[in-house]
This record gives sequence, C-alpha cells and structure tokens, in this order.
Amino acid sequence: MQIIKDNQITNDTWEYRPDDAELGDGDVTISLARLQQYGKEPSNRKGKLGVRIGPADSVEGFADYLPSLALIELYFPELADGRLFSHAWLLRNRYNYPGEIRATGHYLPEQVFYLSRVGVNAFYPEKTEDLPVVLANLHDFSVKYQPSVN
Repeated sequence: MQIIKDNQITNDTWEYRPDDAELGDGDVTISLARLQQYGKEPSNRKGKLGVRIGPADSVEGFADYLPSLALIELYFPELADGRLFSHAWLLRNRYNYPGEIRATGHYLPEQVFYLSRVGVNAFYPEKTEDLPVVLANLHDFSVKYQPSVN
C-alpha cells in the first residue's frame, strides 16, 4: 500500500497488529492498551514500534513512551470526532514529538490541509485511488492567517 508522507506518495512499511496477533518483527503499530501492557520495546525485536490512538485516548497516557515510538497513528473511527486534531497539536507542541504522525481511518480528503497544520505529516487514505486527491488537498490554501505547527 502507498501513503502520503511529507507531501510525497511513498510505499508504506508499517503494519497494524491487533491485540490478539503476535507482535513479530518488522515495523508495527499496536494499540495504546497493548503498548501500556507491553512497555518499552525489547532489544531482541527487529523493527520499529508505533502506537495507534483513538479520539478517547489521552496523549498524557503514553507521553513516557514517545522517545521509543517511531510512528503515532491517529485512527479516525468516524467523521464527526475532531479530538485527534488536538492530539496531533499536543504531540508536536507540548511534547515536541519529532516522528511521524499519521492520519488513518475515516477522515475526509478535505481535512488533510487542516490536519497538516496541527502536525500530521502522513496520510493513509481508505482507498488507494484517493492518494492524488489527498495530495492535492494538502495545498488547498496558499495564505494562512493563523499560526500552526508547519
């Protein structure tokens, strides 16, 4: 699958592992509950570790893990919830998280410009054919009146 990362279409090397699946090697994201149970990444595992958070999750709940995380996935379970915008902003501004913050799930292509303004730098659209639309929407506006992360 391809994604948009840093304003470019690129291949995705990450895989989400549900709580009942073996962690294994490779670049994987896991749920926040599993991260809190699992703790820091063991030294014998090969690959990077990321976490998938939802709107109800608290950024403060995993702030101690941020140095060991290479990816934070913001999972939008439905279109009507904007709390993940705040989570992205907190990660970039309060916690100075330098890694990849990726939007995934049910977000609209029209939201990517605003998501990028709060710190999201990667997008995993539901359909591959949406990649060019999402990429184009990153440049919806040439003038920005409010300060932002980017």
